[in-house]
Amino acid sequence: MARFLLIHGSAHGAWCWRDLIPALEAQGHTAHAIDLPSHGADTTPYQEATLASYGARIVEELQAAGEKVILVGHSMGGYPISLAAEQCPEFVSHLVYLCAYVPKPGFSLNDRRREAPEQPLMDAIQLTEDGLGWTVGDGDLERLFYHDCSPETLEFARANLTIQAREPSTQPVATTARYEAIPRSYIRCMQDGTIPPAYQVTMSQDWPSARVFSMDCGHSPFFADPKGLAGHLDTIARDTT
Repeated sequence: MARFLLIHGSAHGAWCWRDLIPALEAQGHTAHAIDLPSHGADTTPYQEATLASYGARIVEELQAAGEKVILVGHSMGGYPISLAAEQCPEFVSHLVYLCAYVPKPGFSLNDRRREAPEQPLMDAIQLTEDGLGWTVGDGDLERLFYHDCSPETLEFARANLTIQAREPSTQPVATTARYEAIPRSYIRCMQDGTIPPAYQVTMSQDWPSARVFSMDCGHSPFFADPKGLAGHLDTIARDTT
């Protein structure tokens, strides 16, 4: 079966995949999640985290695995998985954008976000004193990220969220035919409170219909519906192999 490498989004870490990994393993797949620099257990100061360092961390993991993986990126994670795939395409069999930003030539993630019809995250952002990072106000976490998750999940996430560096969202990803040759799928979350569902449709509207999936959940499907998400990833894996 397939090998998955799971990449988290803003302020999250490998911890957010805790429910999805066993759901994938129950279907016979292998799944592994990593912390990007300054996230989870990684001790890199957020002031030093960059999009380039995110990509380098993923490439390091791909090379260590030594075999092709299905690379899954959630939310912000769409940018670093694209960068890593461009740099190391020989180890990526498929790219999966999970309610994630898809790079556009010359556009940073922030530029992509500004294209959306709404900006639900912006009013909740709280900048650090040095202006190099941000967090989300505690009262906004459930509304934006976890409205369809259990109270226990909300508390688990609250205890593990980290400061998000600003730099990774300010840089574009330059892609070539190396990236374009890799098959890709998009999983839309149609109750998403962070990335407007309509914009998820826009980012994937020209993709083959067989490679676009929809879930009736919010921004954290790995918590809200891990079995359903694993089912879609299983379908993608079977198509890939």
